[in-house]
Amino acid sequence: MIYLLPILAYLVGSVSSAILVARALGLEDPRNVGSKNPGATNILRYGGRLAAVLTLLGDVLKGIVPVTLAHLLTHSPGILAATALAAFIGHLYPLFFGFKGGKGVATALGVWTAINPWIGLLLILTWAVTAAITRYSSLSGLVAAALAPIYVAWLMPSWAYVSVMFIISGLLFYRHWPNIQRLRAGEEAKIGS
Repeated sequence: MIYLLPILAYLVGSVSSAILVARALGLEDPRNVGSKNPGATNILRYGGRLAAVLTLLGDVLKGIVPVTLAHLLTHSPGILAATALAAFIGHLYPLFFGFKGGKGVATALGVWTAINPWIGLLLILTWAVTAAITRYSSLSGLVAAALAPIYVAWLMPSWAYVSVMFIISGLLFYRHWPNIQRLRAGEEAKIGS
C-alpha cells in the first residue's frame, strides 16, 4: 500500500488548481492569458486576488495532502521523499491537463511544509523578504529554491530528503528559465504591475 503513495501523490498533483479556479469563477483559462502559466501569479494579474488566493491554497494543499497521508502511514524518509517529489512532478507535468502544468513553487512549499513545518516557514520567509525587497515573484521563488537544499540539509539531514530537494530546486530553476531570461533583460513583470 505505501508503495502506491507516490502514484496517488502524482495524481493529486496533476489536479490544476488554477484551471479549476478559473472555470469556477468564469475566468479565461490561464493557459491562454498573460504568461500562460497555470499558477497563482498569472491568475492574480488577470483574475484578481480571490482567484489568486484560491489557486495558491489549492497548489499548496496538493503538496500537503498526499505527504501528510503518507506520513500517517509510514515514517520512511524514502517513501515520504518519493511522495513529495511525485506530487511536485504532478503539478509540473499533470496527467489530466496534457502534461503542461505550473512552475511548482507553491506545491514545493506544500510538500516541504508537510514534511517539516519549519522548512515551510523558512521558505515562506525567504520568499516574502525577497519579494518585499525586489517585487519580483519569480526571483523570490528562485531565491527560496536556491536556499531550500540548505534548509533541508540543516533540518532533515537524510540523503532521501536532501537529494529530492536538489531535484525539486533544479526543476524549479528549469521551469523558471524564461523568467530568468526576462530578469536578466530587465523585462520581468513586478508584483502588482
